[in-house]
Amino acid sequence: PELSEEPPAEMVKMTKSKTFQAYLPNCHRTYSCIHCRAHLANHDELISKASGLQGRAYLFNSVVNVGCGPAEERVLLTGLHAVADIYCENCKTTLGWKYEHAFESSQKYKEGKFIIELAHMIKDNGWE
Repeated sequence: PELSEEPPAEMVKMTKSKTFQAYLPNCHRTYSCIHCRAHLANHDELISKASGLQGRAYLFNSVVNVGCGPAEERVLLTGLHAVADIYCENCKTTLGWKYEHAFESSQKYKEGKFIIELAHMIKDNGWE
């Protein structure tokens, strides 16, 4: 039997005494999981506002407290992409996806970036 790959070293393992893997600083506007309030992204990491599978979604450079499923090819509004679903590490809700590979040159900037659907996010810290 094949052994599964170990997670990257930069990932912090969850422990029973700690709810979230990472906490974003309170001095920045952040986005959190609407279901469990785990931090997901800093507003400074927002690239653009887009459409997801279930309505509005945001594209981020980086996110925290998310796990990543296996990549698969999907035809999205912007063409064929290899994407992997992402989920909240705390409550396991599917939040959106990570762009693993873009097949069209105009979409290459999305590779390694993350889509989180607005239906799964809430604004935290300093939104007035």
